[in-house]
Amino acid sequence: MSDVPPLGDELSALGCATLVDAMARMHGHRAHILPLTSPDPGRPLFGPVATIAFMPWRDDLEESSRTFADFFYPALGDSPRGKVLVLSSGGHPEASHGGGTKLLRAVRHGLAGVMADGRLRDFGQLRGYPFSTWCRGEATRWGGDTVMPYAEDAAVEFAGVCVTPGDYAFADPSGAVIIPAGSLTGVLDAARQIEAEEARAGERISAEDLPPLGRP
Repeated sequence: MSDVPPLGDELSALGCATLVDAMARMHGHRAHILPLTSPDPGRPLFGPVATIAFMPWRDDLEESSRTFADFFYPALGDSPRGKVLVLSSGGHPEASHGGGTKLLRAVRHGLAGVMADGRLRDFGQLRGYPFSTWCRGEATRWGGDTVMPYAEDAAVEFAGVCVTPGDYAFADPSGAVIIPAGSLTGVLDAARQIEAEEARAGERISAEDLPPLGRP
């Protein structure tokens, strides 16, 4: 589904922790997100970000009468294929931000994944979709009277991390990381270097002489 599957495969092999370490070598800001939940945790997520910002629901605002589709299509633009749709929590990470019916649009338009800082419904349905899904957990109750989509294609806060449209998101069972588009190549190079350094450190540890029995 993604426009860059070979790179996604390499990032998956490196893993989220190595990518977070690589980001720390290049940037001083927080980029890591603690582990999320997925209906299919064996399917990592990777792709360029499109965003929808959620806010607490208010019945007097124009946005409260707009539908999820009204934000979905402008957020993804003319080239949705391979993108990751990132949904902020609106301050309510325990509330449902969507489910299998709304996110069927992600199937039709070839998204690489959905990453929500809130809960999602219909894990059984989402598990059968061809994109990767990561969120705060499964919800049973509709959340439309708690949060509402408020803005698309804007910077959002996700678990303490600033996420902007065009960033790259990667998620696996150990967590997620947000990589600025201009840093993607450098982060990948740094991650490869870290992996090589750790391999050499492992070889040195394996070659250490064991102390005699009875001595520390």
